[in-house]
Amino acid sequence: MKVEKNAGGIEGLCVIEPSVHGDQRGYFMETYNQKDMEEAGLTMKFVQDNQSGSGKAVLRGLYFQKRYPQGKLVRVIRGTVFDVAVDIRKGSATYGKWYGIELSEENKKQFYIPEGFAHGFLVLSDQAEFCYKCTDFYHPDDEGGIAWNDPTINVAWPELDVPYRMSEKDKQWGRLGE
Repeated sequence: MKVEKNAGGIEGLCVIEPSVHGDQRGYFMETYNQKDMEEAGLTMKFVQDNQSGSGKAVLRGLYFQKRYPQGKLVRVIRGTVFDVAVDIRKGSATYGKWYGIELSEENKKQFYIPEGFAHGFLVLSDQAEFCYKCTDFYHPDDEGGIAWNDPTINVAWPELDVPYRMSEKDKQWGRLGE
């Protein structure tokens, strides 16, 4: 396992590349090993696993929880997404900065987003299955969000040959700090 800490120059974000062992039968990899994570300085404890399936051009996010922030370890098991984290930690030197990474079934990369970040993703392939481990439970009454196209953040979402598709709720999020 290889861990790139402070991805994009933002403290806490980590890109994780698991060791993949393959032969003519297929492949094997560990998607999570607590001992390896602790040796890399990552001591999070996960309490909930989630999985979503989405079609091309689906944009989910940018989400966070206010009183019950979640750290997330995310990966794609089918398809390709552009995954984004935005630093919303007040007082952080990188407040309002974002980092994006392509996650796919081919590259098998994982992305750790600690508490204090908004998170979202855009599906680039025809279909995608997205998995994430969370450090706190989902609290629907505590959910917050930031507009995907907030000009103060200016995420460089990839352009697609079809319009983005998102929920009505996601279309209504305000700007960072509102």
